[in-house]
Amino acid sequence: MNRSDHRLHHGGDLTAAERRFGRPVRGRWLDLSTGINPTAYPLPDLPAEAWSRLPDRKSLARLIDAAQGYYGVPAADCIVAAPGSQALIQWLPRLHAPGPEGAVAVLTPTYGEHARAWAMAGCAVESIADLADVADRHAVVVLANPNNPDGRRFDPDRLRALADRLSARGGLLVVDEAFADVAPELSLAGAAGRPGLVVLRSFGKFFGLGGLRLGFALGPPPLIAALAEALGPWVVSGPAVHIGAAALADTAWIAAARQRLAEGACRLDALLSGAGFSILGGTDLFRLTEHPEAPVLFERLGRAGILARDFPERPQWLRFGIPTKADLARLSDVLNDRGTPEQAASEA
Repeated sequence: MNRSDHRLHHGGDLTAAERRFGRPVRGRWLDLSTGINPTAYPLPDLPAEAWSRLPDRKSLARLIDAAQGYYGVPAADCIVAAPGSQALIQWLPRLHAPGPEGAVAVLTPTYGEHARAWAMAGCAVESIADLADVADRHAVVVLANPNNPDGRRFDPDRLRALADRLSARGGLLVVDEAFADVAPELSLAGAAGRPGLVVLRSFGKFFGLGGLRLGFALGPPPLIAALAEALGPWVVSGPAVHIGAAALADTAWIAAARQRLAEGACRLDALLSGAGFSILGGTDLFRLTEHPEAPVLFERLGRAGILARDFPERPQWLRFGIPTKADLARLSDVLNDRGTPEQAASEA
């Protein structure tokens, strides 16, 4: 991959959306392009020192303790916190790049930054469509579980076996669990520490706080220590440390959020199916759909101030995050062409 090819197609780019569609008329953007919980964790009162002082070891230890409990990680030295899982995606290839004889297999379609990061580290990257395509030449295998954008799921026992197989030849399985908060039965976090396995967790998606920039890597202590060294000191902000520790320990909010998102996903399925979309897959944080007029509908939504996730390489696909009940009504009006896009935006 050319090093100048640094702009992948992502959701959530409202600046680009405004360049293309203009600002919503007397309204606001409804961003359904990212798969972030629309009901964010309520921010706790923060002590003044969270803003004025560098995070100390004691507060960071509270965050790690909360993460260990929430994810079910066996030991604290199997976790490192980072300013979002994106930082970990970029650092891993620099610390565990295979030799010239090894290749990196990325199970696709998936989040494009994985392949980009390994290619930028000088690795030979190959796209595979199924775990059965993993070959002896693959020193590293990267996949998401559940997968983005199609929600494909992989059996944890099969993944553990694959990690063992890779580890036996010095390889590594990287499992991106950015959307596993709504499917905890799929998580390999409890296996963190075993050789050959790294699990990446994103905080912002499920807790609705993508702007906080907090994520975790779970893995064998030597690799976790190397990541911590590479990331450097004070890598997580004071506010992120305090908010993350509170949210990860809030079992009542977590249970209610899972229920609320599951119900929202069912309502979205009903709306989209009624509007002629085929539901291809997803999670309780997003739905991947197909429609023969997807490009036309994407434009109609954009002009009404609703941003879905399009896929230039698959023009009939659109992905939708889970809207609140109020925002679902706005989406329904636009998809069913009730009123002009300007009216739909101004009435939101």
